[in-house]
Amino acid sequence: MANYHFVYKDVEGASTQWDDIQRKLGNLPPKPPAFKPPPFTPAEDEDSKPRDKNWIDHKTEEELQDLEDDPDLDEDRFLKEYRNKRLAEMIETSKISRFGSVVPISGSDFVREVSQAPQDVWVVVILYKDSYPECGLLLRCLEELAKKYPATKFVKIISTDCIPNYPDRNLPTLLVYNNGAVKANYVGLHTFGRRCTPEGVALVLCQTDPVLNDGQSGSELSREAVLKGIQERFLEKVVAEHEDDGGSSSD
Repeated sequence: MANYHFVYKDVEGASTQWDDIQRKLGNLPPKPPAFKPPPFTPAEDEDSKPRDKNWIDHKTEEELQDLEDDPDLDEDRFLKEYRNKRLAEMIETSKISRFGSVVPISGSDFVREVSQAPQDVWVVVILYKDSYPECGLLLRCLEELAKKYPATKFVKIISTDCIPNYPDRNLPTLLVYNNGAVKANYVGLHTFGRRCTPEGVALVLCQTDPVLNDGQSGSELSREAVLKGIQERFLEKVVAEHEDDGGSSSD
């Protein structure tokens, strides 16, 4: 004959009247709180979210690309136009932020990094050697310009890595490329005036083409607009330096 044992278990958290009296007298520990499951909150489905401006703002560039053939979006003219606007802004922002410094390259990198750069990108190449102070001075100017004009690509390469037996007397040399072709070249530091400054270098670079731009005004910026922006920055710098000196000239 089977031996069955039945264990009675009360509702969790329940207690007897005797236990309650003992707890009041301090003979038993406090009663643990009854278990309560967390309230049910259904997961929010992406498709259930209201399709509005805020919904578009939270999309990544890749997600906005995926909405290109969304039939529901075709029915909402405002959302479709706003999606196109946001996507254009993201693409422009990513293009602006891809540069911003003078990047060292080797001879084997030259074709890929310079000659095959995108058609809408201007590339400024400095041929240099570390042992020449003039090269260091021009490099410092280019580093500042690279930060101000992140839509322009700046690279540096040791002269003889780029052109074998390139004469040291020509250092530093700047080459300006666009759409795979050389647009200008500047040999020697004297090309940039008696004082080599970032503003002076910028003015020389943009004398014939809109080599420098910060990307804020689009890729079709005119040379005149670029020169005007450089001149305004130059004046702002002069005024700031004058104010730092307390507005007084040295004897």
